[in-house]
Amino acid sequence: MPKVFVGVGSNIDRERSVRAGVADLRARYGELQVSSVYESDAVGFEGDAFYNLVVAFDTEASVDEVVVSLADIEDCHGRVRNGERFAARTLDMDLLLYGDAILKTGSYHVPRDEIPRYAFVLWPLAEIAPELHHPENGERYSDMWENFNKRIQVLRPIVFKW
Repeated sequence: MPKVFVGVGSNIDRERSVRAGVADLRARYGELQVSSVYESDAVGFEGDAFYNLVVAFDTEASVDEVVVSLADIEDCHGRVRNGERFAARTLDMDLLLYGDAILKTGSYHVPRDEIPRYAFVLWPLAEIAPELHHPENGERYSDMWENFNKRIQVLRPIVFKW
């Protein structure tokens, strides 16, 4: 059974949105491994700061079923899909990893391209899967985070009450 890692983010009613999104993941997939919650400035547009975290779970669902499920959860929580890649969001759920699969389709890439590029993805992933190796470059996530240029993106751990 593959372990799936999902990036979760919100900058609209972010506490409620993150809490509800994680609860929906738990209801669909059972036991979750949940990183700390981090606050980061919006990337690619002017907007309110985001809360970000990474959630992991084991599933027998196919990668396509997981992608559809994540979009369904986003939609249930008011996600607006207006075509703009960088925009404010009630809930953003991105499939980061599906086991050690390397998949590129028109609608998703696994592993997600943002893993090595954004602190708000890499730090929480390295927190809950430090010894796991990136399927494409073979590096451990803890090493990737250690070598990440932390001056280019400010990330603040927050105390989050579940």
